[in-house]
Amino acid sequence: MAEQKGGRRKSMAENWKNPIVIAVSCSANHTFSKPRQPLIKLIEGIGVEGDAHSGKRVKHRYLVDKNAMKRNLRQVHLIHSELFDEVQAKGFSLDSGQLGENITTRGVDLLALPTGTKLKIGAEAVIELTALRNPCHQIDDYQKGLLKAVVDRDEEGNIIRKAGVMGIVLTGGTIRPRDSIVLDIPAEPHHQLEYVW
Repeated sequence: MAEQKGGRRKSMAENWKNPIVIAVSCSANHTFSKPRQPLIKLIEGIGVEGDAHSGKRVKHRYLVDKNAMKRNLRQVHLIHSELFDEVQAKGFSLDSGQLGENITTRGVDLLALPTGTKLKIGAEAVIELTALRNPCHQIDDYQKGLLKAVVDRDEEGNIIRKAGVMGIVLTGGTIRPRDSIVLDIPAEPHHQLEYVW
């Protein structure tokens, strides 16, 4: 059975060819968008060096108000650039960093990865995926109607969040555009990424 599990993990990882980093972004302030950077440095257990959302405890303002001592499962925000293609086809203008992500990827469906997937990015950095990003009204404040373009519903009426994923830093390191991404899919049973408070 272990061979089958391992085979399925490998098969899932092989569904995406040559995943890479398109852009990296960081902001020291709690701004909606983050400016692009030539590189970002990840710090183990903290997040992106100098970013407003880095820290061992929650930094998102809404979550700080609820429980400032809660563990920060949102140290790093990643978005697949294929989302930009999708919303641009609907008439929106969107580019890397504008939805507040730290890392913009290409070639991997981040939303399809299970909780606990590890992404080795560049030479050293490792991020473990923890949750989906919950898109909020600020997206519509940024571009009217954009929130509807990044949220959908399945046949049962469940919300499908498409605005990226969140993760924690397991191993620090420097990340630059064009860095490769290596996937380490956890053993089954898999658990879908969900929004977590």
